Amino acid sequence: MLEPLVKNPKFQGRRGPVVLVIMDGVGIGKYKEGDAVLDSNTPFLHSMMKNLPMTLLKAHGTAVGLPSDADMGNSEVGHNAMGCGRVFAQGAMLVSNAIKSGKMFQGETWKELMEHVKKGGTLHFIGLFSDGNVHSHIDHLKGMIEEAKAEGVKTIRIHTLLDGRDVPETSALDYIDPFEQYLAELNKDGRDYRIASGGGRMVITMDRYGANWDMVRKGWETHVAGKGRYFKNAHDAVVTLREETKAIDQDLPPFVISDDGVNPVGPVKDGDAVVFFNFRGDRAIEISQAFDNKDFTKFKRDPMPSNVFYAGMMEYDGDLHIPHKYLVNPPEIDRTLGEYLAATHVTQLAISETQKFGHVTYFFNGNRSGMFDEKTEKYVEIPSDVVPFEQRPWMQCALITDQVCKAIENNEFQFIRLNFPNGDMVGHTGVYQAVQTSMAALDICLERIYNSVKKAGGVMIATADHGNADDMYEHAKDGSVKLDKNGEPKRKTSHSLNPVPAIIYDPEYKGEYSLELNKGLGISSIAATCINFLGYEAPADYDKSLIQFK
Repeated sequence: MLEPLVKNPKFQGRRGPVVLVIMDGVGIGKYKEGDAVLDSNTPFLHSMMKNLPMTLLKAHGTAVGLPSDADMGNSEVGHNAMGCGRVFAQGAMLVSNAIKSGKMFQGETWKELMEHVKKGGTLHFIGLFSDGNVHSHIDHLKGMIEEAKAEGVKTIRIHTLLDGRDVPETSALDYIDPFEQYLAELNKDGRDYRIASGGGRMVITMDRYGANWDMVRKGWETHVAGKGRYFKNAHDAVVTLREETKAIDQDLPPFVISDDGVNPVGPVKDGDAVVFFNFRGDRAIEISQAFDNKDFTKFKRDPMPSNVFYAGMMEYDGDLHIPHKYLVNPPEIDRTLGEYLAATHVTQLAISETQKFGHVTYFFNGNRSGMFDEKTEKYVEIPSDVVPFEQRPWMQCALITDQVCKAIENNEFQFIRLNFPNGDMVGHTGVYQAVQTSMAALDICLERIYNSVKKAGGVMIATADHGNADDMYEHAKDGSVKLDKNGEPKRKTSHSLNPVPAIIYDPEYKGEYSLELNKGLGISSIAATCINFLGYEAPADYDKSLIQFK
């Protein structure tokens, strides 16, 4: 049990709540062209940036526990960092190190996996097929394939979830074609390693938070049952489906590989083994439940092959133990902001819509499901629309704001954290006009919360977990915008490497701290800042607060 936080003798807090507003995917852009945060009807946000204390925070790479500063941040590691106040080595780094050192292959799960396959089954790999390093990395897949080959595995099937979200939107063949050549080299000595199925990540398999279980059903039919539209190879599938649908990679329909147009080359059969090679948890949990849970009822698993050994790359939910078997231990994150506040009996509200609800709860709490103290905490999930987000770019920000403003004005909680998904979820669509609309909706909601905080005498901290909407076009090294075949700006659907804002609104400021916020920090400093504004001293090992008391 944690000791309660110690009161800060220099600052006793304000009469109203501390409200942490996480503007998901809203960074500070490097380029004017393609910066939908700058180029939107957001007068209030820009007024806050101009007139209130603000600093820029690092939200990618080593600042959030990723291997290098070439790695874009993401919502999961971002909320981990904000919620725990420190930087932990995250999924990509943990997996890379486990493969490089051989630790993964010395683990019990890998040994069990090999023993199972050597009895005669096929080894299947399912996962996001790119080097985006947000959910997965193709090098991790290759590392496991090469170890399996070294250990004598004869038959492997790969089920490719096409990205176009953390990498350029129509880059699938940049991964598929070299990979087919890679497999051809491995097969020269009699192996049988092949791509067996695929489809866009936003169409099959990779649902999250129970938003659309039908995606997982479609994935099961594609990967496990081998049901769907047949193609001779993955290259032809992508070319044909892209031409027919005009969709970007993340939205391409599912496909199945068949040599004869009748029989799929790689359905999951009795006695096979399956590895889901994504390391990030949110979009890996549901497919893991479909494989692991005997009493699964979300959809009919037809067929349900018997004696299948299933393993995830990591344990995607440490409290619910999903999946049962995994290859790499996740980061052990402890002593989070939420846990400290619970120990101190500070009342808390966490709220977002479905798409980001798990971020302000599970990820913010250090990959922990459930509350620390049900007496002092409340979690509110507002159901997200189950439509393409470019069709509803305002998402549920108004409904989130309704409840937040009510909670502020009724003085129900001392600490409120909320996530507006607009900049991220709509940013991923690549539809510039939709992102502009999403930002305008967010701007209206920011002003409403600002006014409620002012009335209550609280503090608002507005920040983000990473950038996205701030970088909607692909840029060349010289800063010029890349053009597509039609001469239009080439859309970018991935996160950016840009810093994010941290804005402080303290309407009852009395000179207790410097209005010049600390610089050069990362988003992990948000936790200490929240603790300070609540009137407590941050733990000694937490990263530096944004404010310096006089």
